[in-house]
Amino acid sequence: MKFSNRVNVPRIFPNRTVCFVALVLAAALGFSSCTSHSSPKRYHFTGQIMSIDMQNQSAVINGDDIPGFMGAMTMSYRIKPASMLGHLTAGDLISADVVVAEPANSEGPSDYWLENVKVTGQVKMPAPSSGPGASQRMPQPGDAVPNFSFTNQDGQRVSLKEYHGKVLLLTFIYTRCPFPDYCPRMSANFAEIYRHLQTDPSLKSSTRLLSLSFDPERDTPKVLREYAFKVAHTRDEALFKRWEFGAPREDDLPKIANFFGILYKADGGLITHNLSTTVIGPDGKIVKWYHGNDWQVPDLIKDASEAGLARPSRSRS
Repeated sequence: MKFSNRVNVPRIFPNRTVCFVALVLAAALGFSSCTSHSSPKRYHFTGQIMSIDMQNQSAVINGDDIPGFMGAMTMSYRIKPASMLGHLTAGDLISADVVVAEPANSEGPSDYWLENVKVTGQVKMPAPSSGPGASQRMPQPGDAVPNFSFTNQDGQRVSLKEYHGKVLLLTFIYTRCPFPDYCPRMSANFAEIYRHLQTDPSLKSSTRLLSLSFDPERDTPKVLREYAFKVAHTRDEALFKRWEFGAPREDDLPKIANFFGILYKADGGLITHNLSTTVIGPDGKIVKWYHGNDWQVPDLIKDASEAGLARPSRSRS
């Protein structure tokens, strides 16, 4: 197997070079159920099983190049039939057909899965490193969020403490991200939430949105402003009263990423990363944390509505 052009994540899989893309397909399944797809295409696939997710009938697989489809990448694939998962273990080398169904009208997400999975070998998985930082931090409800700061789209320094008294929906993006199920999906979902806020007086007054970039070198205030207008489909400056875009200082990024469960690394001009979306209550404590893209717009609207019932204190207007 080839392992070039992958991200080295020593805290998760030491001595292996992988592109960390933690993709959860539950949300995609929900969208695909109401989306018409064209005739699927098939590509030959080889890779190594990294972990099994029986609940979502999927496996995280360190895949090789798929000519004509995509480069080498570690991501989650549904397995069909699901009964095949019972015959797979972490470390298995496999061959399969990756089936890709594009939306018939060029709108909505693609759907994809693996069929005809065959085990071709086995490589023992290395044990996770021990000691502090051996595993990814998982934010927990009730955790007090540190007073992190960032520079927003207007070039102003803002601290998270300024959001106290409001429900804050926080997600992470970078403006050059090309993967549709990653930053573009997070931004599209936040844009939908923003539009909902305009029609709900209670949520409009109690809820704020924040998209933080982990690419502070390139995501300058000017770049973030243009990105904001693009994803929100408006050039109304009032956008930033409810939804801010920012980037922390380079030195602050590691501790912010660690607190919110973000893993990221530059890779060939792009950044490979996982996803993290957090609901922070008016008291500055975590209400709920979502890993990956396993949430939908109604989930966060419901979370924000319930969290907003808490008695507000002084905060940014």
